[in-house]
Amino acid sequence: MVTVDSAALGQVLDSVELRVGIARRVALTAGDLLPIPSGSATLVYIASGALSGHPPLTTGCRLDVDRAAQLVAVDDRPLSAALVSGDAFLTLGRAPIALEAEADADLVVVDLELSASASQLTALLPDPITVMSFDALEPAAAALAGSMGPAGPPSCPVRQGDPVICRMMAQTVLLSVIRAWAANGCAPAGWPSVSKDPFLDRVVEAIHEEPGRDWTVERLASIGAMSRSIFAERFRSAIGRSPADYVTEVRVDAAKRMLAGGRSVSETSRVLGYASDEGFSRAFRRRTGMTPSTWRAAQLTAVPA
Repeated sequence: MVTVDSAALGQVLDSVELRVGIARRVALTAGDLLPIPSGSATLVYIASGALSGHPPLTTGCRLDVDRAAQLVAVDDRPLSAALVSGDAFLTLGRAPIALEAEADADLVVVDLELSASASQLTALLPDPITVMSFDALEPAAAALAGSMGPAGPPSCPVRQGDPVICRMMAQTVLLSVIRAWAANGCAPAGWPSVSKDPFLDRVVEAIHEEPGRDWTVERLASIGAMSRSIFAERFRSAIGRSPADYVTEVRVDAAKRMLAGGRSVSETSRVLGYASDEGFSRAFRRRTGMTPSTWRAAQLTAVPA
């Protein structure tokens, strides 16, 4: 079992901050689907019932708890096995997924928007993360999750300060899921290094620092002190996607923050290095399913709950 240095875990958790954490309660009957689109992070807590994933949950890590013996272990059942009451599921939105109710289910679904300071978190974590028996590993956070998103809109009563309180509640549950995953044997050796390769980590850091730079494979390879071909192969193997896909992911994440902050589509496009608004819009829509202008309008009118 991999042991994560407590100081390193603390640094990761300390870097996580949410802009928005909107909780809602979702009731499903057997056979119902809950689609979760790509492009944004979503946290699901199973208050009751059982669900399976489409596509099957064949990546990430599962934890299980022997409540009687108070032992925690990486679960050796297939990742496609059902999620049940007390489990938690986090997707960072790298690909769309759907959860299907195998029996009547009551879920707390939290739509997450990471702050700028937490944007590199998506490179540190697998997608998805599944924590079985989350309620046994993190009972206080599970109780908090179970109380979020009461049935019927709005998820929290609209009172002074509620958006801030709801965001803090969502952040507490998110941090607890990450801690449960990292502290109990699911983190890979070398975590929280992005790639377990200091040269690739240097490349990832450069992309996050300057997402609007003209990042060619050659330029990225030079930062990593590698040839173009070796760099492209090592990057895909370590990060799980091509350098170009990763640059686009970082740019779209940055674009969301800029648009939500009131920047225009044209200004955002220029700052992030796109040659035209049309090219930016295509890239943004492929990642989020929405045009930048539509996404911006929705964010500027939404009230966190």
